[in-house]
Amino acid sequence: MYVSSISLIWLLIWISMAQIQQGGPDEKEKTTALKDLLSRIDLDELMKKDEPPLEFPDTLEGFEYAFNEKGQLRHIKTGEPFVFNYREDLHRWNQKRYEALGEIITKYVYELLEEECHLEKVYIPVEAMENEPRSFIFMSEDAMTNPDKLMVLIHGSGVVRAGQWARRLIINEDLDSGTQIPYIKRAIEEGYGVIVLNPNENYIEVEKTKAQVQLSSDSSDEPVEKRERKDKIQKDTKKRRDFYEKYRNPQKEKETVQLYIRENGSPEEHAIYVWDHFISQSAAENVFIVAHSYGGLAFVELMIQREAEVKNKVTAVALTDSVHNVWHQEAGKTIREWMREVRLDWEVQNVFRFMNCQLSFSLCFTVQSYVEL
Repeated sequence: MYVSSISLIWLLIWISMAQIQQGGPDEKEKTTALKDLLSRIDLDELMKKDEPPLEFPDTLEGFEYAFNEKGQLRHIKTGEPFVFNYREDLHRWNQKRYEALGEIITKYVYELLEEECHLEKVYIPVEAMENEPRSFIFMSEDAMTNPDKLMVLIHGSGVVRAGQWARRLIINEDLDSGTQIPYIKRAIEEGYGVIVLNPNENYIEVEKTKAQVQLSSDSSDEPVEKRERKDKIQKDTKKRRDFYEKYRNPQKEKETVQLYIRENGSPEEHAIYVWDHFISQSAAENVFIVAHSYGGLAFVELMIQREAEVKNKVTAVALTDSVHNVWHQEAGKTIREWMREVRLDWEVQNVFRFMNCQLSFSLCFTVQSYVEL
C-alpha cells in the first residue's frame, strides 16, 4: 500500500507528541523543541517532492484511452473503464488528470459534431475584430434556410461545452448517454435544421504578465494604510481557505486573467445573442428547443427579454432537469401562461434516453403527459 512521505512524517510526529504528553510537566522542554521543529517543516517543499508534476498528455492516445465501437471510453491495453484514482492518496492530482482528460474529450466531441454530424463551426461575435476573444456554435448546413423546422440544443452549466450533456456520463457511460449527438442525428434524419449552442464558452484565459500582477495589487484609490489592512485580511482569509488545497497541491499554478467574449459573457447573454443573430433570422416557421439544467434558465431569460419574438417563432420547448424559476426570474403572467402551453418538463431518470421514446420525434416535444426517458 502506498504511503506518502508527508503522511509518514506526520505519523512519527504524532507518536512523539503522544509520548511526550504522557511524560508529564518534566517533558515541557521536549514539547517546545518538537513544536519548534514542526514549525520549521516546509510542507510545500515536502509535497513538491511527494506529488508528481501537473503535466498530462494532450491526446486520448497519450492517456492510453480510446472510445470503442459502442462509444465507451476504455483503456487501450486492459480494456477497463476510466480509473479516477490513478494515484492513491493524491486526490488533487487525480482531479487535475481528470480535468485534462475532459478537455481532450471536449475537443473530440467537437470533431464528431463536424465529421459525423456534418455541422459547421460558426464563430461569434459575427463581426469580431481580428484579435478579439471569440466563441463559437455549431449549425447544420440548412439551419438558416430550412423553411419548416429548426432544432436548438442548449446544455447546462459547468465544464460541458457544445455537443455535451454531461462529461461524467461520456467518461463513465458512453457517448450516446453524455452527448447531444443522438439528438442531432435523429433531428437531421427527421428533416430539422440544427443549431447547437455553447453557453459556457464565455471567456478565454491568458497568463498574467508581471505588470498585470503588480497592477492588480496596486490599482486602488484607497489610502495606503486601509488598503494594506484590507489586503492582509484577504490574504489571511485566502490562506486559511486554501490551506488544504495547497497541502494537496503545493505546485504553484500560473496566474491567469479572464478576457470575456463580447455579448457572450454568460449563458444568458449567449442565448440572447444566438437568438438575435441566428435563430430569429432563420427561415424556419417552427423552432423546437431542448434545454437541460441551466439551459432552461437561460431560455426563460431569453423569453423574458424577447417575449414577442419567441412566442411568434417557438413551437415547443423540452426542458430536462431544468433549474429555471419563473417567479425568481420575474417572468410575467403572459410568459407563464405561454410556457404552460408549449413546455414539457422531464426529470432525467435514465441518462438522457430521450431518443428511445416510441413517439415520433416531433411529438416528443408537444405531448403533455409524462414520458419515461
